[in-house]
Amino acid sequence: MDAAQQDFYLLGVALAIGLLIGIERGWEERTAAEGRRIAGMRTYGLIGLLGGVVGLLTEAFGAVAFGLAFIALAGTLTAAYIANPRRDEDVGITSLIAGLLTFVFGSIAVAGEVAIAAAAAVVTTLLLSYKPALHRWLGTLELGELRAGIKLLIISVVLLPVLPDRGYGPWQALNPYAIWWMVVLIALISFVGYFAVKFRGPRRGLLFTGLFGGLASSTALTLHFSRAARRDGEIVSILATGILLACGTMAPRMLLVATVLNPGLFSSLLVPAAVMAAVVWLTAAWSWQRRPAPDAPLTSPLRNPLELRAAILFGMLLAVVLVLGKALQARYGDAGVLALAAASGVADVDAITLSLARMSGGGLTARVAVLGMVLASAVNSVVKGGIAAMVGGREIGLRVGLPLAASALAGLLAAWGWV
Repeated sequence: MDAAQQDFYLLGVALAIGLLIGIERGWEERTAAEGRRIAGMRTYGLIGLLGGVVGLLTEAFGAVAFGLAFIALAGTLTAAYIANPRRDEDVGITSLIAGLLTFVFGSIAVAGEVAIAAAAAVVTTLLLSYKPALHRWLGTLELGELRAGIKLLIISVVLLPVLPDRGYGPWQALNPYAIWWMVVLIALISFVGYFAVKFRGPRRGLLFTGLFGGLASSTALTLHFSRAARRDGEIVSILATGILLACGTMAPRMLLVATVLNPGLFSSLLVPAAVMAAVVWLTAAWSWQRRPAPDAPLTSPLRNPLELRAAILFGMLLAVVLVLGKALQARYGDAGVLALAAASGVADVDAITLSLARMSGGGLTARVAVLGMVLASAVNSVVKGGIAAMVGGREIGLRVGLPLAASALAGLLAAWGWV
């Protein structure tokens, strides 16, 4: 492709970018009468093409040409916006900003960064088209949830980069960066699970509530649904289904967390995790078929998407587990690590999963790491079955406890025979 053909191709890309954004803007203002719109499909296409032409001129006359053209376009669009007869109906400047972005994307495309310009144009179009959904979502956002999102950004974007990435303490087991990165990972997974339940469950369906409630906290959901079972015995089968779905999510979550830290564990952990999840979810499907009613008015078991205190405590727990893991491995070998895994599983699976995944990159074998994770998950499953029985009563205890015990046994056998 010679220089002229290359220029025509790049200008075509700039025009296409403008038309793409113009289609969305034109559709958004499709009900407006002719002449009462600031810009439509043709105008945005021409703005994109203009950006491409100015990009070519910039190569010959320097950045001053781009700056002058941008200022001129901004002034023209601003004047059109001020004179727009519909300004008393909508004072937003989205179309003005979209026009300026279209110009910039066209220039970027002609500069040779076609992929970046096209991707940015697609994302811009997506954001423009999702205006009603974004406004609706913002309207449902509570102050505590907004603050939780800011806290998540603080612990990930602000704190994480400044932490030292080296080992401290006994056996060099304490790496501040690695520990806090694991805290961020678990916080992010729980954050996603919280909002999944908020926007789709629990009134939208028990299945969604169980699956994504388990992604956030299967223990919280087990407690909540068990209490509900004690209050209303007529929906025990529905509540048991929700608990089983949440607890079954623990195995895929364990697989995800472990393989994010150590991708080499995926093949070894996949079968045991799949077996544990399958046993629980198949039982949940059977329980769902035998439900007495299609749905029930359940409330969300999740109250706060992120607490900095909880994140810090989880980080401290991780540090303790890492040091204990190294100490027990040095003193008792693999048996000490497995004993720690079993003890940790009583309260939490994430901490030992993260610790073993990290240790498996050092002196711990993948077999012991996987066995430890499955053992912790098995113990945790049995504990949740006990919680359901003690809090919710005998009936829900049997409906939940027996499948979880079977899942724990099946997972341990799969791990022992597969790894």
